[in-house]
Amino acid sequence: MDAKASSELSDGIDAPRWMFWKRRRYIVVLMAFLGCLVMYAMWVAMSIAVVAMTEKRAISFQNGTVGYEQAFDWSSQVRGNILSSFFWGYLVTQLPAGVLGNRLGATNILGIGLGFTTVLTLLTPLSAYGGVSWLIVNRILQGMAQGVALPCLHGIWSKWAPPSERSRMVLISLVGMFAGTILAMLVTGAVSKRWNWESAFYIFGVIGCIWFVAFFLMIHPTPEQDRIISKAEKEFIMKSLGNVEGQSGGIKHPWKGILTSKPVFAILVSGFCQSWGFYNMLTQLPSFLKDALHFDVEHSGSIAALPYLGMGLMLNVSGYLADWFQIKGILTTTQVRRYFNCGSFLVQATLTIIGAAILRSIPTITCLTLAVSMGAFAWSGYLVNHLDLSPKSAGVLMGIGNSASTIAGIIAPAVTGLLTSDKSPDEWRAVFYITAGLQLVGLVVYWFWASGELQPWSIEVQEKERVKVAGTDGGRQFERNLSVVDLEGGLKSKY
Repeated sequence: MDAKASSELSDGIDAPRWMFWKRRRYIVVLMAFLGCLVMYAMWVAMSIAVVAMTEKRAISFQNGTVGYEQAFDWSSQVRGNILSSFFWGYLVTQLPAGVLGNRLGATNILGIGLGFTTVLTLLTPLSAYGGVSWLIVNRILQGMAQGVALPCLHGIWSKWAPPSERSRMVLISLVGMFAGTILAMLVTGAVSKRWNWESAFYIFGVIGCIWFVAFFLMIHPTPEQDRIISKAEKEFIMKSLGNVEGQSGGIKHPWKGILTSKPVFAILVSGFCQSWGFYNMLTQLPSFLKDALHFDVEHSGSIAALPYLGMGLMLNVSGYLADWFQIKGILTTTQVRRYFNCGSFLVQATLTIIGAAILRSIPTITCLTLAVSMGAFAWSGYLVNHLDLSPKSAGVLMGIGNSASTIAGIIAPAVTGLLTSDKSPDEWRAVFYITAGLQLVGLVVYWFWASGELQPWSIEVQEKERVKVAGTDGGRQFERNLSVVDLEGGLKSKY
């Protein structure tokens, strides 16, 4: 069912949309939002803390003299390796998470993954004092634990998100990433200045423990398994998604179709190009502000939060507009994904080039803030696109797509560390020009190959083409395979 048809159905709940607690699917969105917040807070804290860990701090001795202390004497390349090591683990679990989410329940895999991340976050200070190698191992394991998140979230949305609300539900939950990023940057910078860098990891670890317990108490894999959801809302969700109560059985993903699909390749390229800039900024922006623009660790954390505040706000706008254009019939799903994604890439590339060319505090920070904020429209394009191509394979598609994004996350911080060994303005300009060039590549590929329609290889289309109808004919049992043209409008078939 498309977004317009889904919007014409009622969920039977007599309450305005802002009363989100009345609708179970919005409670799922809330807990997904908080999960993303916790996940990114634990992740991004290291990007700020690594600056504080390697910064010389003045200390006063009892004899009245002043000296300096430095927790760790790490070069920019070592810092880059520490930050990029997270992505090695993050890459490993993307595809397995999509497959296991279908078999074991996406909510179960998500909860366990973030619970394990919480434990590792609490152990981060101990790992750091054990040496660089132990810290890198800790970060790799955290990456593996968090790598299950996005594929499993797409698995959850394939069961909970009606097409008319798909973009909003996905993107509102992902706003949590930016709330967590902002929280990590503000809190880590502040507590590192006033107390010590270790405090941030303990704070976020405790918050993660609270979320873990609440999530398993409140959230279930499907509407069918939820004991609190109303019958009307459950029927609304399942009818919108074309599901029938009592459906079960494993899913056989069409691997050949997926791996040879141009729309899937368009998502992969877009994800890589967008993530190169996104993850580079996420991990290296505090260092850029300190090295090139000469901000201290406390202020660099606060300023580095601005782009993610902008993107968090714009995700709500872009998600609403993406659904609205489809519901009103103004744009097709393909047009929404293409225009939003490619328009975002063009604006981001332009602003990044301008900011790098100027390289002065206020203009550059303004350009980078606007560029990152416009990334919200790219997420309304390629990042939701998996659910259009095949909802039942969305978790696997996200696993494949986010693997490409993760490769960018591995390469980008390491390349930046190598390019900025002298910490000069010209070196940072080169970093931003590379980012802009990749965004233009993503624009071209996605424009020509993207699609917002169910693909011929999708499970949904295959199910429509192979339906077994059993009955009796003069007292004799029979079973036939029918090729269904349109299941939603009634059974039309060719014998």
